[in-house]
Amino acid sequence: MPPLCLRKTHRSLLLVKPGVRVIAAAALGMMTRGPSRPAGMATAFEALNDSFGTHFEVADGEAQDLTEAERCRDALADQFVFDDQVHFLKDDADPTLFEPLTGLIELSAELLGLPHAGRFGIDQIKFAHFLQHIFIDSDTKVALLSGAPSESDAGLMLSNDQMAAARAAVDAVAGERRLLTHAVIAPGWLDEIDRVHADIRPDGWKGYTVGEPFSPSERRWRLDDAALMTPAYERLAAAGVTNLCIHKGLLPADADVVMPGAEAFARIDDVGPAARDWPQLNFIVYHAGYRTIPQPTAGEIAAFEATGRIDWVSDLAEVPARFGVANVYADIGASFAFTVLTHPRLAAAMIGMLVNGLGADKVLWGTDSVWYGSPQWQIEAFRRLQMPADLIDRGYPDLGPADGPLKRAILGENAARLYGVDPAAYRQPALAASQLDAVAAAWRAASVRQQRRCLPGTARGWC
Repeated sequence: MPPLCLRKTHRSLLLVKPGVRVIAAAALGMMTRGPSRPAGMATAFEALNDSFGTHFEVADGEAQDLTEAERCRDALADQFVFDDQVHFLKDDADPTLFEPLTGLIELSAELLGLPHAGRFGIDQIKFAHFLQHIFIDSDTKVALLSGAPSESDAGLMLSNDQMAAARAAVDAVAGERRLLTHAVIAPGWLDEIDRVHADIRPDGWKGYTVGEPFSPSERRWRLDDAALMTPAYERLAAAGVTNLCIHKGLLPADADVVMPGAEAFARIDDVGPAARDWPQLNFIVYHAGYRTIPQPTAGEIAAFEATGRIDWVSDLAEVPARFGVANVYADIGASFAFTVLTHPRLAAAMIGMLVNGLGADKVLWGTDSVWYGSPQWQIEAFRRLQMPADLIDRGYPDLGPADGPLKRAILGENAARLYGVDPAAYRQPALAASQLDAVAAAWRAASVRQQRRCLPGTARGWC
């Protein structure tokens, strides 16, 4: 996540096309799952088509006829959606320590016309709202809870133990495996790898080569630093870990000013060598290495039209061919959210180049929710997104219909294979609204009991 000054630096980006604002009213209906939701979402995407040209599928009559809108929605209600990147903030977080995060959330809501624009409160990104947004207000069936390192214990969004407590609370009430968790890794944190595997058994690991994501960090690292990372890779492999997720990209345009030195560690040029040397691990590059948030610069848009390249997504898509590897994946969390409503052509191209370069089985659905409210608007945007005809002529793949093989694979089937989940077992929602209080209470009770540990990126944890 970029630092707080991003909010002031990019105020001019609020001048986006007016069709984007329509999404807010539709999303408000979505959040309540009220009768206005189906037709409202169709109306929103119809308006975006008016603004940008036809990029989103809207069925005949769907925007005007509630019955038709409900039919279209219900036809996809059982579709398996596995969100491999969700977050929430611990209940006792000091708001001042998370101003960079909440500032980005507020700015994003304004840029994208989301329903919490102008009325965001920090409780909206805590556990109770997380449950509501992910498991009640969206079609998400399974989610992977993630965290981030901090150079102080107080700066952690969630500890590894708190993520595990959330998993236990959700799954106990749901009666099945619905919430998976990461553990967060930083170089030198070898003893914690062993402890976490003995006590928690995470479903995967997450690392940030840029170090502390909320401010300039002194603890940055590279995946291909053999002296530093070989002991960690050896521990992970010995513990049976296969999935290592790495935060890449997502820098402000002026990162050289506000995050000096970060760009060298946010790039993806260390992914190929590490994946080649450690074929037993899956390197899952989060955000697909997409460089600039909260919006692409005019220069980046012009460069894409002239060259077909997107920083650093194109570089990631070229890794398999350059390094002869088949263990590199891309998650599209946040990068998709930041582009699909304001630059849908770029969003479609990003998906297409990842499919062409990595393979249709190596692109994963992620939303970075609950930072952007319920992920349902992103799910609906992806289901409807179409590849522009001129890009298909240039070799990009047709994305196909909402229930077509490519979108089914990206929305859930690909992640299901990585994490040992059977999509056929998840036809019903994870939780009912009546269960939310029980889950929240169980998590809070467990969280209070968690003992402070040697944590990633702290003075104790960085060896």
